[in-house]
Amino acid sequence: MKIVVIGGTGLIGSKLVKNLRERGHEVLAAAPNTGVNTITREGLAEALDGAQIVVDVANAPVWEDKAVLEFFETSGRNLLAAEAAAGVRHHVSLSIVGSERLPDNGYFRAKVAQENLIKGSRIPYTILRATQFFEFVGGIAQSATVGEEIRLSPALIQPIASDDVAAALADVAVAAPINGTVEVAGPEAIPLDDLVRRFLKATQDPRKIVPDVHARYFGAVLDDQSLTPGKSARIGAIRFEDWLGQQAAR
Repeated sequence: MKIVVIGGTGLIGSKLVKNLRERGHEVLAAAPNTGVNTITREGLAEALDGAQIVVDVANAPVWEDKAVLEFFETSGRNLLAAEAAAGVRHHVSLSIVGSERLPDNGYFRAKVAQENLIKGSRIPYTILRATQFFEFVGGIAQSATVGEEIRLSPALIQPIASDDVAAALADVAVAAPINGTVEVAGPEAIPLDDLVRRFLKATQDPRKIVPDVHARYFGAVLDDQSLTPGKSARIGAIRFEDWLGQQAAR
């Protein structure tokens, strides 16, 4: 079975490609650096020729609100049109838990727009919404830093290891499309300020965490439901403390 992974050379994509190949599938890692561009359509029709499944894990190259919306809408339209022409039988897309709950976050708005394009197409699909990756915690800290202080909401977040996301995507990809959305999250809900505090301690970072219920997460004010999954979510196996230990050992 031929599976095309759009964004197949990135953090999630490279892990997913490896996972699917180990299961015996023919997998094409499609990305601009492998000659496949969903914005310009370069190499897209050729990449999808004979593909039964497409998994879209591409990330926008910039996070400015207008640019990220244009990226996901243009990429989504081009990709879905190419899939329809190629007779693709299952479109899988990676999205974000809570996207529709945080309209003040431009990236989340763009992911909702991408999801709506998928739902409006005639291609059978499954959308996998994941919580924030452990690998993003350093970036979250940096985005909230002013001087030597990091001001963060104490709202709950349930982050997940990228390895667990890739494993969930692989399972979803080879299963039948559900024409709906499933969620995957890490094994524990943690206050956002405490999550970053743990990360700073593990990395010996001296910056001070300041809890602030009004602090914005990439433009949005959080509550305990903003970034946490529903009760039926798939739960990853890797805990944050174990992941931190793995990073320190590298």
